[in-house]
Formats: sequence, structure tokens, C-alpha cells
Amino acid sequence: MSDTPPAGRRSLASKLDHLFETVRPRDRGPYTHEEVANEIAKRGGPTISASYIWSLRTGKKDNPTMRHLEALADFFGVPPSYFFASEDSERIESELELLTAFRDAEVRGVALRSSGLSTETLQTILGFVERARALEGLSDKEG
Repeated sequence: MSDTPPAGRRSLASKLDHLFETVRPRDRGPYTHEEVANEIAKRGGPTISASYIWSLRTGKKDNPTMRHLEALADFFGVPPSYFFASEDSERIESELELLTAFRDAEVRGVALRSSGLSTETLQTILGFVERARALEGLSDKEG
């Protein structure tokens, strides 16, 4: 079990950091603060510096304008409501976890090959996967 509070109760910094860690370019690490600031500017968003984004991400600043939150949400492909304490935050966190898992080619392959199988067969496969995760010492939340 993780010590991380549910998405709806996490801080702005924690939510923004989670976006950086999960929504990233294919086959590389997270976006840099500079990349995010430059892309927001290119899209015609509000002026926002890389250092301000870093300050938000680390919790040094925690009161951005709505325009900044909208621009960050747009960049990461989530609704602005993600940053507020709501059921949207938890739903979006679950969707991001799924997207993160699908970055792995083997996970995608298993999912695609499973399409069309009966519910009973899918439940059997899920049982195998859960047993394999337990044997490898992986928790339910790890990818």
C-alpha cells in the first residue's frame, strides 16, 4: 500500500510532479521545465517561465493563476479540474497509470492479444498475472 494520499487530496506540487513523471515523450525521460514553458508559449498560452514551473512543481509556489493551470493542464492533456480536490483527480490518476503501463511494449502486446477473449478466459489470465506479480514481489500499484 502506498503512502501517497488519494489524488484529490494531494498538493498542487504533487499533482504537477506526477504529470511530469507519467506524461512524457515516448522513449525518454520527463519533459524539462524549459520544454513545457516553450510549448505553452508556442501554443499562445500565458507567459510562464521554466523557473516558475519548477517552483510550482517543488511547492515553492502554490498559488498560480487559473490561466497558468489551464495552460499546464492543456500541455499535459488533462482537464484543469485535475488540479483541484475532486473525483476528477482520482479518475485522471487512474487513467494516467494505465497510460504509463501501456508504454511498455510487452504490456501492450499482452493487452492487444487478449482482445476478443471471453470474460472467463480474461479472468483466468488476470489470475495468472496476479500470481506472477505476487511471485515477483510486485504490489498492486507498481508497474
